[in-house]
Amino acid sequence: MLAVETGADAVGMIFAPSVRRITEGAAKHIAEELPPFITPVGVFVNPSRDDIARARSIFPDLVIQLHGSESPSFVSSIDGRVIKTIHVDTQAPDSAALQRSVNEHPRAIVLFDSAAAGLSGGTGVAFPWKAVVPSARSRQVIVAGGLTPETVAQCVQIVRPYGVDVRSGIETDGRKDRNKMRAFVKAVKDADEA
Repeated sequence: MLAVETGADAVGMIFAPSVRRITEGAAKHIAEELPPFITPVGVFVNPSRDDIARARSIFPDLVIQLHGSESPSFVSSIDGRVIKTIHVDTQAPDSAALQRSVNEHPRAIVLFDSAAAGLSGGTGVAFPWKAVVPSARSRQVIVAGGLTPETVAQCVQIVRPYGVDVRSGIETDGRKDRNKMRAFVKAVKDADEA
């Protein structure tokens, strides 16, 4: 498993409708091979409770990452660890509005990702990280959106997030790139120690 080999702390799997959606067979294979202490994360967009239950039948400790328009009451009702995505305007982020959105999800770890019309994530575009610094000072946050091995250290130094999330920034021609993955993880760890 490439993510584990390159030093990642978590492995994300897309359970939402997508060309990247994981099959049940692939999920079961990952569950069999995933070492202890590596966190499995399931990415969903407006899931049903049955969707979550099916994924957790494979990964009992699955962290649920929500990227849709899930209500605060739905997010709060999910057992176990949950990550709720808040989309950030890449041109003119409103820190006060972001903080209000964060406050709607007191139980969740908040993931900030770039807003893009018609997309729930995976935009490959960064947002102004300083907009989420106030939230990062008061609770656990994760930053996503346009991060690459070349930019992630600056993001970590500015925001000091609980974690970072990456997809396209470690790919070449739509496939995970071992060298980019290693460089990304090294940049994160170096910046975190600085």
